[in-house]
Amino acid sequence: MSGVSGVTGLRERKKRRTRDALIRTAHELFVAQGYERTTVDEIADAVEVSQRTFFRYFANKEEAAFALQRMVEERFFAAVGERPLHETPIQVLGNALGNAWYGIREAIQEVVPIELYMRMWQLIETTPALVAVHLRHSAEQGDRLAAELARRAGVDPEDDPRPHVLVAAFAGVMQLAGRRWAAGDDVTVDGARRLFQGYLSMLGPALAEGWGPAPGAPPPP
Repeated sequence: MSGVSGVTGLRERKKRRTRDALIRTAHELFVAQGYERTTVDEIADAVEVSQRTFFRYFANKEEAAFALQRMVEERFFAAVGERPLHETPIQVLGNALGNAWYGIREAIQEVVPIELYMRMWQLIETTPALVAVHLRHSAEQGDRLAAELARRAGVDPEDDPRPHVLVAAFAGVMQLAGRRWAAGDDVTVDGARRLFQGYLSMLGPALAEGWGPAPGAPPPP
């Protein structure tokens, strides 16, 4: 039995190495020459595998482009599930986001250099074809997140719109922060974390009934 398990473990590690190599090479090519200009054949050739092997792991190059993004999403959902029940829904989202950042770096670096991941994220935020996919998937994940928040709070998301309203606001903040980050020069994990958490901290004040000038803001004309 130990021999069989050893062979199975070796096979799984080999599959993982091949998948990681395909992801890493796809990211390198996407960043270097653009998503649209990169073909599946180029990715497979660079890894020295067949096109058939590529399609064993990914249905298309879109899946390879978003492979690490999906992993990050799952890390975030896991962090949401670990938050204590006494936290309010907005606290759950903010604290889960903050805690998820710290484990994400190590998980990403097992597959690609962190700088390459950040460049790929920037590419996703600035490539129309990828933005469309990202927004569609984000809507699906929003429903999943709203259902989890509703479950934690003991409410029915079909009758109570608050989970969906909160997730919509949260997703909007994340999309805005992502666009601002992608357009900036600080393409680092710490830079992204600061920007995302800074924008999220403004969600509560932005929903307040009355607005005063932001600290340090110029006077209105």
